Amino acid sequence: MFAYSDPIEVGRLLGMEEELTMSAAEVVALLEEHISERRRDRIEEVVASRCKSIVPVLDGIFDTGNIAAVLRTAEGLGAMSAHMIDTQPVKKVSARVTQGADKWVDMTTWTEPAACVSALQGQGYQVVATHLEAAVPLETIDFTRPTAIVLGNERDGVCEEVAEAADYRCIIPMRGFVQSFNISVAGALSMYEAVRQRQEKLGKVGDLNEEEQHILKAVYYVRAVNQGDRLVKRLLAAGA
Repeated sequence: MFAYSDPIEVGRLLGMEEELTMSAAEVVALLEEHISERRRDRIEEVVASRCKSIVPVLDGIFDTGNIAAVLRTAEGLGAMSAHMIDTQPVKKVSARVTQGADKWVDMTTWTEPAACVSALQGQGYQVVATHLEAAVPLETIDFTRPTAIVLGNERDGVCEEVAEAADYRCIIPMRGFVQSFNISVAGALSMYEAVRQRQEKLGKVGDLNEEEQHILKAVYYVRAVNQGDRLVKRLLAAGA
């Protein structure tokens, strides 16, 4: 599901106390001169490749380093958003490991696993839980469909509520003695398989239409500028 609409709640994006709403076109016109050409070109490239149809879900992960690593992988492969069930707040995730990925990935946190799964299914996602029992191989899942990939915690895997409610359980085939990969590795392999299939079968990974790309470009402009709240206030005051 695409998380934004036009006009954009710029005040919320910048953590401002006051409400500030602007159209995507207004945001781009206001900020483009304050973003380097190289950065603007990169934002265009990233927006064109963003995928709302593949969403990682972290189920009760203990280690914030693992959370950060999965977010970094997901962002690097084009994911727009992620969900976390009963885990550490996003602000505690290691910036060193994410390399800024948490700045570009929209996070939703849940306290009830069943509510998370139900909401994703209601939005049209097939929910695929990584699991060791009654599971099909990862590569047999059709990732051209909107898919939420649930990664379980380091000790117990996905919780029972998620395992029961998921549309599919999948396993990453192992060739050695160990039964499973580390959560960050499992996340990387799962996400890579998803984008590989989309590229191979659909010819591209990104799935945003032109309007969504225009809105997301404006959102990323807001996130790209330094001290965005002060800059936006100053620019608006100067143009008043």
